[in-house]
Amino acid sequence: MLPYTTITAAETALNRPLTTLETLWFNYTSTKSDYYLYCHNILFLFLVFTLVPLFYIFTEVLFGRFVKGYKIQPKVKYSFGDNFKCYFDVMKVFVLVVGPLQLVSYPSVKMIGIRTSLPLPSLMEITSQLFVYFLVEDYTNYWIHRFLHGKWGYENIHKVHHEYSAPIGYAAPYAHWAEVLILGIPSFLGPAMVPGHMITFWLWIALRQIEAIETHSG
Repeated sequence: MLPYTTITAAETALNRPLTTLETLWFNYTSTKSDYYLYCHNILFLFLVFTLVPLFYIFTEVLFGRFVKGYKIQPKVKYSFGDNFKCYFDVMKVFVLVVGPLQLVSYPSVKMIGIRTSLPLPSLMEITSQLFVYFLVEDYTNYWIHRFLHGKWGYENIHKVHHEYSAPIGYAAPYAHWAEVLILGIPSFLGPAMVPGHMITFWLWIALRQIEAIETHSG
């Protein structure tokens, strides 16, 4: 929660007028706890998991002739029913694992120093931090993924993710609950190393999942 009760108090503390975006942020967050703001990630993840894969489904339906040559496995085509089943299974893990994990993980976010205060981060700050987050996540995810493709990791955990042998967007988060937890580590390491603003954290979580969906879109 912001330590200011009025915009005037915030401007006095910053020794300058608030920008338009900062005024909007103040009006939205001044009476909300940091925990409540952090839990926005649950809504953002739900929207990303639900809506982003639809773009690729409708692209294939409407422009199938044009995109077929770019598909990894052009002879494989999943029905709407297959996609819905995958989405339904993803939502089960979302409700039972991802959502609860978000609800209980706030202390770790507070500990590493993710802030909600003013001033808001500059575009350069957001961009540079996101660059670090993607770099750290990509490197650590690679090694965890290699472990999951080892004999024990694959047979006990990762084979669930490969039940959809031809990739589709909804299959990006389709995985064993343990894999969901394990792969949360690379996503958290970047913000832990270079903590930023809650807005940057929101963007990072959303963009990381959008990247995963694009990678699995087929």
